[in-house]
Amino acid sequence: MDRKLLDILVCPLCKSPLIYDKPRAELICRADRLAFPVRDDIPVMLEDEARELSSEETDALYK
Repeated sequence: MDRKLLDILVCPLCKSPLIYDKPRAELICRADRLAFPVRDDIPVMLEDEARELSSEETDALYK
């Protein structure tokens, strides 16, 4: 994923910065506890496509 694109992308819901999880090909919003998929290097920034993060996944983000 292009670093410049990552620098300008924000969560479509709360406008928080996103974290790229390369192994899972997801963009993570800590504030909303959502993971947006990245398909073929294209971020899918739709709320309906996002999955909720489990409490374990959220806790791991803060370590």
